[in-house]
Amino acid sequence: MLSIAGTDPTGGAGIHADLKSIGALGGYGMAVVTALVAQNTQGVRAVHVPPVEFLTEQLEAVSDDVRIDAVKLGMLHSAPLIAVVSDWLSRTRPPIIVLDPVMVATSGDALIDRRATDAIRDLCTRVDLITPNIPELAVLAGATPATTWDEAVVQATGLASSSGTTVLLKGGHLPSDDCPDAIVTASGTTTIVGRRVPTSTTHGTGCSLSSAMATLAASGLSWPDALVRAKAWLVGAIEHGESLHVGHGNGPVDHFHELRPHLPGAGWCDGVWALTNDVRARVDECEFIRGLQDGSLDQARFRWYLAQDALYLADYSRVLARASALAPTITEQAFWAQCAQNALTTETQLHRSYLDGAVHEPGVTTLAYTNHLHAVAGTGAYAEIVAALLPCFWLYADLGRRMVSSDHAAHPYHDWLRTYADPAFDEATRTAIAITDRAAQDAGIEQRARMRAGFERSMRHELDFFLAPTRRS
Repeated sequence: MLSIAGTDPTGGAGIHADLKSIGALGGYGMAVVTALVAQNTQGVRAVHVPPVEFLTEQLEAVSDDVRIDAVKLGMLHSAPLIAVVSDWLSRTRPPIIVLDPVMVATSGDALIDRRATDAIRDLCTRVDLITPNIPELAVLAGATPATTWDEAVVQATGLASSSGTTVLLKGGHLPSDDCPDAIVTASGTTTIVGRRVPTSTTHGTGCSLSSAMATLAASGLSWPDALVRAKAWLVGAIEHGESLHVGHGNGPVDHFHELRPHLPGAGWCDGVWALTNDVRARVDECEFIRGLQDGSLDQARFRWYLAQDALYLADYSRVLARASALAPTITEQAFWAQCAQNALTTETQLHRSYLDGAVHEPGVTTLAYTNHLHAVAGTGAYAEIVAALLPCFWLYADLGRRMVSSDHAAHPYHDWLRTYADPAFDEATRTAIAITDRAAQDAGIEQRARMRAGFERSMRHELDFFLAPTRRS
């Protein structure tokens, strides 16, 4: 994988972000420098462009010796540099070329002049994928920046038609709670929905996404499949960026967040949480959760879900009790025992308020989940049990925290939203995470692998639990 782009001394953008993204997704990264940029998380201070001849020397040195599977183009700065790169591409013909047209700063200021803009437009016709942000898309489309997703799709479709290539449309700059992206061609659009992460650690996201797409395409994925994988990875990287504590401005993302579960010590939970980002995205998108949040969910579906959840909690409490019995400290024993009691009293009381007192049989999804938990409890060590228990805490606390903004006294599911947004439940979730992190720190490599498998399987069962009410209809 070859990145042709500018630098970032703080490591968050440019070729530094490209190399991290490529490595994180399984590629071998190489880099040719177009410009030396003095910048940090708060902005650009100066740009030094080496002689054009030196750019040619760098490109020739790489292609004379190494087989290149894909090229990512980033900051090209000026028309003379673009001409050199374009000529080199014509001669070497890399199998995959992704262009991130670095043209407009986040502030809206132009980063290149008119000649360079025209050269970028010409270059668009010679690449396989273009990844502009909304302001850059407007420049390339000869329009004003889109303010709605539909406007952006029209501009991206026009660019795809005029350039004869594929466009990755990014919705991050649009004013919306959602954050969709799409693969756009002249003949159609494939939209990948997503959620917006409320954070300032977004430095270098455009660089990271484009290099991720190039890497995944080189590994054999189609553009839509590559976007699904890259988007899940990038959302996790954005979510974990704050933990890096880099700089005082818009911090970088954590490109290697998915590797954390493979390492001993603190942060194990953050790592497996990131690994299940695609599952959590599907939870957010499912009809049940969307209807629960806006109040449109059919009452019959909700009652069926609660009946199954009540049955689940009875078994869940037994596994919590098993964790209490195996806990290495009195404090942890007491914590899990209290959670087991809460599962049978406080939370089931919420279920009884909605149910009719009838006897219900566990569904296939419920049995699959409880059988998984009992299997772990029967054969697994303490660390494996708490890892398998954790998703039922964390996923619900995360949903409750994010959905509480939709809650009001007249909301048909007010009690449910209030229960899982309760500060006491959030505190219990943080305690469960801390306990699981400590257990992972004391575990060996093989046991951490079993912990990860149990956590991921529980997360998939949680998704199935939310999908089940809709599948019944």
